[in-house]
Amino acid sequence: QVQLVESGGGLVQAGGSLRLSCAASGRSFSRYAMGWFRQAPGKEREFVAGIRWNGGGTYYADSVKGRFIISRDNAKNTQNLQMNSLKPEDTAVYYCAACRGPFASRRLSDYDYWGQGTQVIVSS
Repeated sequence: QVQLVESGGGLVQAGGSLRLSCAASGRSFSRYAMGWFRQAPGKEREFVAGIRWNGGGTYYADSVKGRFIISRDNAKNTQNLQMNSLKPEDTAVYYCAACRGPFASRRLSDYDYWGQGTQVIVSS
């Protein structure tokens, strides 16, 4: 069982930066690939970024590639999403998710545990 708690959301102007964090409970954090998803009002939840269980590989949606950076610290049971050059279209609730196994997936259905989400609002 893994419990995930996100933090770091808020209101930021376009072009600004935010850093989201996800704290995980449990001893098996390093056995899970991790991901970030987001859901904007009226839209489906979508993949943003993923990272392998050992941090050895990262994956990004095309819409955030070059602006967002995903990272993890297995010693601290945390993962982070550094978001730079934010755009109004990045406005959404951002969710941390854990996927059992080494490889991060882009599919929602592959994730076993989810956080409650943190709101990010980017003003123009």
